[in-house]
Amino acid sequence: MNRKLHKGGLCLLASIAVLAVSIANAPVAKAANVDELEAQMRAMEAQMQELKRQVDEAKAQAAAARSSNRTPAAEPLDLKVKWKGAPELSNNDGKFKFKVRGRINVDYNGINQDTAITGDPDVSAVELRRARLGVEGVLFYDWTYKFELDFAGDNTAIKDAYIEYTGLPVNLRAGHFKTYNSLEALMSANYITFMEKASFIDAFSIERLIGGGVSYYENKHWTAEAGIFGTAAEANQTAYFDDGTTFSARITAAPINRDRQVVHLGGSVRHRDASGESRDGSDDPLFRYRARGADLHLADRFVYTPQFGDSDTLWALEGAVVLGPFSVQGEYAQDTVEAPTALGSADPTYNGWYVDASWFLTGESRPYSKGQFVRVKVQNPVYDGSGGWGAWQIAGRYDVIDLSDQSALIPGCTGCGEQETWLIGLNWYLNDYARLMLNVNQSEISGGVNDGAEITGVGMRAQLDW
Repeated sequence: MNRKLHKGGLCLLASIAVLAVSIANAPVAKAANVDELEAQMRAMEAQMQELKRQVDEAKAQAAAARSSNRTPAAEPLDLKVKWKGAPELSNNDGKFKFKVRGRINVDYNGINQDTAITGDPDVSAVELRRARLGVEGVLFYDWTYKFELDFAGDNTAIKDAYIEYTGLPVNLRAGHFKTYNSLEALMSANYITFMEKASFIDAFSIERLIGGGVSYYENKHWTAEAGIFGTAAEANQTAYFDDGTTFSARITAAPINRDRQVVHLGGSVRHRDASGESRDGSDDPLFRYRARGADLHLADRFVYTPQFGDSDTLWALEGAVVLGPFSVQGEYAQDTVEAPTALGSADPTYNGWYVDASWFLTGESRPYSKGQFVRVKVQNPVYDGSGGWGAWQIAGRYDVIDLSDQSALIPGCTGCGEQETWLIGLNWYLNDYARLMLNVNQSEISGGVNDGAEITGVGMRAQLDW
């Protein structure tokens, strides 16, 4: 097409040149002849009309060429890009959204396990506590999704894997996700104050299960959630018991919920029922209860029960107050176990609770959303040339788990006892997505074969999430 335009242009220039030459060489005598002069004028007019036609044709051909070369790729790109720790891609009208998510936790645990009493050796080891990678986003306007895998410990485990519909006054969710119990159990480990969650969360197996749930989050002052799940074999999401069912529900209220000031109250309930044989054909009771010493992940368990529960019912209360940089948080949980008839009247009630306090020395505050505490916003992040100190937080906690009830009536309950743990923590938030953690912990054991043991430990963590 460019050749055609070039050729048309040459023809136009040639015609103009011929006209100029003819005018220049016209005899003076002939120009005096009126008839011949009129004839020459008409010839010139005809040539001008032809030149105009050629120019109009060339313009039309150029416009046609531009139109034929237009492809969908030339349309405006329907893409928005944001950076929230990792790129978040979406289209302009919010129909689709996609974000890569993940986290890395590298831990050190040094633990004195009081070998003289417990017989367990001391621990000095590092581990990749969490190494997760996943995606989340919007599939079609009101349909959201989340999928995440954990590769820590040379194993691959599915964590969150669900779809959720948000186009109603309530949200509807189906897949593999946390049951609706306990403030700290529901919070992401990225945002908790200490390296590990409270001991009753581990002891009472408050974890992710496969099921469906309904939740209401529209009002900033209260939330409500409820779900029904399949009951899983202990710490094994791939083994589910036939007819085993778990129900859970939680409600929260925040009468004060404004920037840097929060009063949070809540309660939850859960009932689990093994109800029959497992898929491998065994009919062993499903539930047992145990907690790690010094609230550190690499410690052994010094209070524990045998696997004896047919079903259990848990209820829990929670509360928290945030006043600027200062925060207080606590929970109480009680779990009543129904044992097989072969154990007679042994239906123990176990309980766990904690209370903690924290203070941001650099003035930050714990943000609150939808009945949980979320990501801390660092006022002066650390990076080259920033001069920032990051955010510094000190914290203390007292944590109790009591598995001693009716221990004399439960065969094999040698480890049934109580554990009290003191924790001191120091957190350095380098920015919104990275922090270093230090915990110094001590547990005292009462009852069972480990009665009188003192378990002390130091934990350190380097954390990055996106």
